[in-house]
Order: sequence, then structure tokens, then C-alpha cells
Amino acid sequence: MRIVYIEAGKKPEVRNIGHSLKEMQKLVGGYIETIHPFNDTAVIVCNEEGKINGLPLNRGLMHPETGELYEIIAGNFFICDAPVDSDEFASLSNQQVETYMEQFKYPESFIMEDGRIVIIKCINI
Repeated sequence: MRIVYIEAGKKPEVRNIGHSLKEMQKLVGGYIETIHPFNDTAVIVCNEEGKINGLPLNRGLMHPETGELYEIIAGNFFICDAPVDSDEFASLSNQQVETYMEQFKYPESFIMEDGRIVIIKCINI
């Protein structure tokens, strides 16, 4: 299955992985959870306990209508397709790979400023 894999502090990369739960858990470092933030069938697969376990903050998710930060993913994660008519994850299309490689292109850092979280994109990595 072709995915976009995003390690904390690094640029995304395209990988081919198997469909086993064990392999997916290894990529995220624990139990998996899915987040459905996109306008297509792609999902984020991340560590269910990433924040609780103090994994490094990785990327922020912005609300598509307001542009406001609504979630920060902690730890490594990947993006794959989750077709509506299937119980299995699937490979991303070429267009999806291109979209998510661009969307998550730069590692991010987060700081508190005036009581709100600000994202700093790290473009020199």
C-alpha cells in the first residue's frame, strides 16, 4: 500500500507498506487511530496515545473553512486511503500523494503566543 509517511521534524516521504496491523503500529509507535480531516477518502493514521505519551508534536491540522488550528498530531503518522466501500486501508492515488506531500511539506514547531498556539514552519530542513 502506498502511503505518505510523516515523521516528526522531517519532510514527508512516500513509502510502500503491507496491510498488517503490526506494521502500521510500528510506523506510529503504538496503537493506531484514524482521523478524517480531508475532503476525500484519505485518512491520517496516528498513535492513539501520542499526546498522552508525550510524543513530539508533528503537524497541525487547520479547519478548512476558518483556517484555525483545531488539532495537533503528536508522533509519527501516515496518510492512506480508506475507501468507503471497504474495511481495508488502500494505496493513495497519484493525486492524493501529490496533495499530501505538498500540504505536509515542511516540519512544524509550535509555540504559545498571547494565549494561542502559533505554528512555525521549518522550511530549511
